[in-house]
Amino acid sequence: MSEQEKINEALKKHPWHGQAFYNRPHWTRRRFFELAGAGVTGAFLAQRYAKAAGVVTNSGAPTFNTAKNAIFILLAGAPSHTDTFDLKVVPGVTPATFTPDTINGVYWPTGLLPNLANNVADFAIVRSMHAHALVHSLAQTWTQIGRNPAAVLGNVAPNIGSIVAIEKEKDRLPGQVFPTFLQLNSAGGVGGGYLPASYAPFKVNPSNNGISYTTNPDGQTRFLSRWNLMHSLDDSLRVNSPDGKPMEDYNDFYLAAQGMMYNPVVNQAFGFTAADSARYGNTSLGNACLVATQVLKAQQGTRYIQITSNDGWDMHTNIYAANNLPAKGKILDGALSAMLNDLKALGMLDSTLVVMAGEFGRTVGALTGAQGRDHFVQQFAFFAGGGVKGGRVIGTTNDSGSDTVDFGWSQGRYVYAEDIEATVYSAMGIDPTSVRHDDPLGRGFEYVPQTGPIAFAPINELFA
Repeated sequence: MSEQEKINEALKKHPWHGQAFYNRPHWTRRRFFELAGAGVTGAFLAQRYAKAAGVVTNSGAPTFNTAKNAIFILLAGAPSHTDTFDLKVVPGVTPATFTPDTINGVYWPTGLLPNLANNVADFAIVRSMHAHALVHSLAQTWTQIGRNPAAVLGNVAPNIGSIVAIEKEKDRLPGQVFPTFLQLNSAGGVGGGYLPASYAPFKVNPSNNGISYTTNPDGQTRFLSRWNLMHSLDDSLRVNSPDGKPMEDYNDFYLAAQGMMYNPVVNQAFGFTAADSARYGNTSLGNACLVATQVLKAQQGTRYIQITSNDGWDMHTNIYAANNLPAKGKILDGALSAMLNDLKALGMLDSTLVVMAGEFGRTVGALTGAQGRDHFVQQFAFFAGGGVKGGRVIGTTNDSGSDTVDFGWSQGRYVYAEDIEATVYSAMGIDPTSVRHDDPLGRGFEYVPQTGPIAFAPINELFA
């Protein structure tokens, strides 16, 4: 018996192994636009999507359904919680320039984050959060996928944004050409895992010129002629490809890219002026926050945006040096406050959930011998918009900030990355108890892990 015959025999005995990963139902953007362009009714499109989504089961748990979009900011490197969003003044240690004050009932470092002091009424802080791990790469991945990366499905687990993308595909409208899931300044960000490639993130480093290569030097007419010639020659390898899903995924990428070419809306959303960049602080993080705002304003199909702040939050040495926490605080303060203010002015903050967290926190009290702070499990999470009631703090820590003394929410325990994930899904109208039955191992992929020792759940108190 040949190797292929052995494989075929095994698939006959265990059909779910082959079908679950290689032949699972796909509802690609390419197919959506093909049907829409042919004048197919929305009811038929919904019917087709429902068939593809039949691999999902859930308990029918109620959701908040208060947010249309979500922006997730990962503070890579992990900021010190007791110097920022859970301020604890240590006599003789905390710089006087932090000028702590109580703003709307929240103890705040007005000297470090002065602009955000004006936004306290717009956001809520969760101070009862704990990290599962204290290794950067492991914890950063955990934050993006809402589960242990070292667990059985860890290597194939999709980013939270990819789950949002596949769930919201049915809501895309004809003519919307932006990707559903966008990553800004996130070259190392987690991708789509085992899901079809059309739900992977579109990764961009913002530039004032927008996205490169959205035109061709030979002109649009010549480009379209070449495009049509290419399809006439090799569509048989692209559509229902004999080489399988990978070739079809490549075709989806080509079609998605082509849809963004010669489109003035693209560079209006992804490009920016020097003046607008200055309003956001003239920084990489600021430009990402600016582009995120413009992309959502364009309403071209993007629903989930991940922004990575690679501004050096891993402060083991000289944390209070001018080029360290004071400088990084200024970057974050300018970028985040400008984004919140613009979203509010556009009338979009109420429908856009903004979440921000690092992968863990940092040691508290006195500084280390290197005048820094090391990795620590206690941390914070930031929430604004999308139905969140601002001006509130959930959870209380002890005097040093080393541990939680009042969890502040109905579960009566620490908040974990999985609870943040569940909160994002619920706010977006996605049932956190959903399970996909198309994973490559045939185990069932839980949107939020449900079968472990902890019953992870949305933070209801953010919306109460």
